[in-house]
Amino acid sequence: ALLVLGGCCHDYAKQKDILSKGIAARANVEITVAYDPDTTTKHLNPVYDNPDWAKAYDVIIHDECCSDVKDMDVINRILKPHQDGLPAVVLHCGMHCYRTEGWDKSGITPWFEFTGLPTIRHDAQEPIAISFVDKDSPITRGMEDWTTIKEELYNNRDGKVLDTAHPLARGKQGKSDNVCVWTNLYNKNTRVFATTLGHNDETVADDRYLDLVTRGLLWATGHLGDDGKPAPGYEAKK
Repeated sequence: ALLVLGGCCHDYAKQKDILSKGIAARANVEITVAYDPDTTTKHLNPVYDNPDWAKAYDVIIHDECCSDVKDMDVINRILKPHQDGLPAVVLHCGMHCYRTEGWDKSGITPWFEFTGLPTIRHDAQEPIAISFVDKDSPITRGMEDWTTIKEELYNNRDGKVLDTAHPLARGKQGKSDNVCVWTNLYNKNTRVFATTLGHNDETVADDRYLDLVTRGLLWATGHLGDDGKPAPGYEAKK
């Protein structure tokens, strides 16, 4: 797996280690970290400079925060492997990246087609009550609802997900009630697991969060059993 992260607004220097170690402790996943220390929204992660940036990987974890990278040639370079079938996991601010024309209105941008859920803002940080709406999915099987610490709840623009997306959990924060965990079938053939949760280090380090992300990754790659456990050979190394 390739974990791409960096950019604005998060402690990615810590979260790269929390995520890579947490996932590896739960499943047989070798993670390469592509960390960009630039803290602006305009800087492209250097990993994407290579036209074959995704060639060596079975799945990409998009956790970057670069909303003002809008060059369509760049965005097409990022999306091309996924259009060709490369599975993906998209976390938190990865949803708010690559804001091309129409992102804040009714347009479905190329990035929104990939994530499966248009989202344009979040409210002030308050605890989020997470409730699983599909408890039969192997990703969520046996998981219990929980309430986070003070966190960012991203909205669902127009109050919905795309037709290609399937909600797994909703988050409620005051009067806001939005899908916060889902899957998407991109370009008719690519599995994408996504969650808008994960702003603060404490949430990213929460065992429940790491369990959810790891299961989502295994589901996206076809290595998650119906019981929610890694398929044989994909259990964590001891």
